[in-house]
Amino acid sequence: MLYLASQSPRRRELLAQIGAVFSVLGVDIPEQRRAEELPQDYVHRVAREKAQAGLAMLHDDRRADAVVLGADTEVVLDGEVFGKPRDAADATAMLRRLSGRTHEVVSAVWLVRADRAVGDVCVSRVRFAALDEATIHAYIAGKEPFGKAGAYAIQGRGASLIEHLEGSYSGVMGLPLFETTRLLRALGVDADGSSQGCAA
Repeated sequence: MLYLASQSPRRRELLAQIGAVFSVLGVDIPEQRRAEELPQDYVHRVAREKAQAGLAMLHDDRRADAVVLGADTEVVLDGEVFGKPRDAADATAMLRRLSGRTHEVVSAVWLVRADRAVGDVCVSRVRFAALDEATIHAYIAGKEPFGKAGAYAIQGRGASLIEHLEGSYSGVMGLPLFETTRLLRALGVDADGSSQGCAA
């Protein structure tokens, strides 16, 4: 049985897009970068911890054949991780810094089961157009930036801010589907969520 350790509607939508059948687990993992922790290591760790926390929530009878998916996506500019904006002022500051610049979107996915864990990461490069103050304020007024890493949503109005994307659209959205599908196959999990035994 496949479980998604995330309440993100975007991740639910993306996982369903590849035909996966799954149940959702609500996990609460602190998303706090450690001192000297590289951005990619941080995103990997959080995704893995989400999956592990989800597996720990299951009763023993369900844990035996469960595969839990955890994912994390962060925007990185000049080595700094841009999480979700705290408020409108924070969102404004993020968008001003991203304006006219190319940043990375690091999206990690981990699959954990009782006897094995596998993970992968997708790094995309996103270039923003130069944004004037009116564009930034209008975008924030629509409330879309809130709850989104880097204060924008590529699948929404935020797409109009993006001049160029090099990498994975689904990865920027929150779950890199190519890497996710490859990991599911590695663990012998069919799209319907059933396990086909232990993969090598």
